[in-house]
Formats: sequence, C-alpha cells, structure tokens
Amino acid sequence: MDRFKTFTGVVAPLNRYNVDTDAIIPKQFLKSIHRSGFGDNLFDEWRYLDHGEPGQDCSDRPLNLDFVLNQKRYMNAGILLTRSNFGCGSSREHAPWALDNYGFRVIIASSYADIFYNNCFKNAILPICLTEGIINSLFELTLAKPGYTLTVDLEAQIITDPLDTRIYFEIEKFRKDALLEGLDEIGQTLTHTDIIKNFEKKHRNENPWLFRSL
Repeated sequence: MDRFKTFTGVVAPLNRYNVDTDAIIPKQFLKSIHRSGFGDNLFDEWRYLDHGEPGQDCSDRPLNLDFVLNQKRYMNAGILLTRSNFGCGSSREHAPWALDNYGFRVIIASSYADIFYNNCFKNAILPICLTEGIINSLFELTLAKPGYTLTVDLEAQIITDPLDTRIYFEIEKFRKDALLEGLDEIGQTLTHTDIIKNFEKKHRNENPWLFRSL
C-alpha cells in the first residue's frame, strides 16, 4: 500500500448527503475482485446519461454535464469534499477502490458510514471528519475559486490552502501510523514476523504431537 504523508489536490465539491456505496460504484461492476479498473465507473449513474456495464468503453458514452466531475475545473480533482454519512449502504470494498482508481486520495465530510470509513484506510485513502461549519466554508471557497486546492499534511494533521487557511483535523494514532507507513492489515501483521515465528517454534516444541503426520 502506498504511504500517505502530504497530498495537494484540486477539490471537487459533491454537495450531497447520504451518498451510498451503490452510487459510488453501482452493483453491476462488483463482478471483479481486482482492485483496478473501476475509475471510469465511479459515480457511474450520475456521470453518464446511459446505463453502464462492465468492460464497456466509457470514452464515447454520453456525459451528464451537470455532474460535478464532468465539469472541466474538477476533472483532475484529488480531494473529494462532500456531506454527512458518506459511504452508507452495503459494505462493498469496491467503493474505495473506485475512488482511488479515479485519483482521490482524500475525502472530507462531516461523517462516514463505519465500514466504508474503515475500508478507506485499507486502501490508502484518508477520510477526514470536519464540522458542518467548516465543511460549509470549504464549499464556498471551492465554488468561488476555480482550481481551488488544499494541502493535507497527515503527520501534522493540518489542512492548508493558498489563502493561508489552516484547519486541524483529528485521526486515531493507529490509523495515522498505518497510513504514514503504508501498511494495510497484512502489512501490519508482517511487522510482527519475528514474534510470530518465535511463537510457532515454541508451540511446535511444546506440542509436538500436533504436528505429526498421520
């Protein structure tokens, strides 16, 4: 998993509450268990005017020009600004895969569904929780200033912008350290390899009958 230290990106404002995982990546795209190839289908039913199917060439599909990610000023966004209860609905890990494949490394919202929130950390995406008041201010700045960017410093837990805005955010130390080191759950387990091997050796020596071949 890629390490997350500091990230600067254009902000895309998705002014919607209760965005569920079926909106993030519709159910027909869940057939694949690979973590790549979902970016073109992120928010598929909102981005396109037709019905999308797996493997379909999206380059000539009709776009919904009113949707935020189809507006030129937001097409290369790396930070998604949205509202409360983001990622609700079913517990599909394909949702953070699609966000990551598109290019989002940071999500800013006032609250998240628990399973989605946990899945973000497993896929090197930083979900930041801020108050509704700060979220409102960021929406105003993003809409007023084309190309509005934010810089997120995970180690310092500070968000800044070119206007010298500084916003502090909270994050659990365990999650912060995992992102800084680029460790998913498997990676975290492997940091204890020596302890695991010593336990296995001791367990075999103390209980040899468990390891006899029949």
